[in-house]
Amino acid sequence: MYCVTLYLGESMLELAYPLMLFALPLPLLVYWLLPSYKQQKSSVKVPFFKRVVMVSGETPSQGAVIASRMLVQRVFLVLGWVSIVFALARPEYVGEPVVIEKAGRDLMVAVDLSGSMEATDFLDGKGQTIDRLSAVKQVLEEFVAQRENDRLGLIVFGDAPFIQAPFTEDHAAWLTLLDETATGMAGQSTAVGDAVGLAIKAFEGSRSENKVLLVLTDGNDTGSKVPPIDAAKVASNFGITIYTIAIGDPTTMGEEALDAETLERMAEETDGGFYQALDRESLSEVYQRINELEPAVFDSISFRPKTSLHHYLLGFVVLIYVLLFVFMTLRFEGQRKPTRGNG
Repeated sequence: MYCVTLYLGESMLELAYPLMLFALPLPLLVYWLLPSYKQQKSSVKVPFFKRVVMVSGETPSQGAVIASRMLVQRVFLVLGWVSIVFALARPEYVGEPVVIEKAGRDLMVAVDLSGSMEATDFLDGKGQTIDRLSAVKQVLEEFVAQRENDRLGLIVFGDAPFIQAPFTEDHAAWLTLLDETATGMAGQSTAVGDAVGLAIKAFEGSRSENKVLLVLTDGNDTGSKVPPIDAAKVASNFGITIYTIAIGDPTTMGEEALDAETLERMAEETDGGFYQALDRESLSEVYQRINELEPAVFDSISFRPKTSLHHYLLGFVVLIYVLLFVFMTLRFEGQRKPTRGNG
């Protein structure tokens, strides 16, 4: 579709249907090509018509009398027609470009809620002892504040993984759902591999080309149907980058022993990174490193708002015809007033 644009600095005027302007000369074509309008009127018989003609010196002719319009009528008709044609051409005011930046990354956070996360071997900002999950919540709040342009999701896992929060740009709601989590609410085991599998499924509906998964755990995989490394290989095929964060004491033994080797292999399979967080300060440093490795990405959408102006032209047509009607009515009434004789 063709359009005509007149630039006014950053803004511009645009005719959406400029081909309608070809209708401008139509009245002239009608005037030149079509015969004049004729109207029958009653005639007056004049006695001694030939003598009257001889005295007046006028030559009689047959045909209609063409009424001539006043100048003001012609001006109003021209203005009205031009306004109607330009209204049909649909003029639009195109404003300055508006750029909307949307989040370009989907970031899923998988948090271990097994019983071992109750261990109180972290210190908060005031130096008081807190459990591992509370430390994770505090540092995640700081981390999320630096990821304000990302869509965030939250998975919690224990015996099985669950989606606590689907991908959302509402970070306040995301933090609220994180705060509502508690150790043991998903079971006592640690299903790391299944948590990665659920994250892959959550990413299936994502249109983002930047997909990141953070896995925070303090143990080893004790209840997954899919081995963690195999799950990481599948995630790599889906373009998901995994960052694994080992929380707490790496010297623990038994079922609660930290399987750092597996977590490191998971990160390597997806070109991500493996980090150990022994305390709250090191956990904060881990998030800072991830921020540096995964800078904010934006999808920019640019558009120009358009405001149609055709209704102003149509309003102008109505106005001039009302004024013309009032003018002609007053003029006609003035001519009809009877003249008073003298005496």
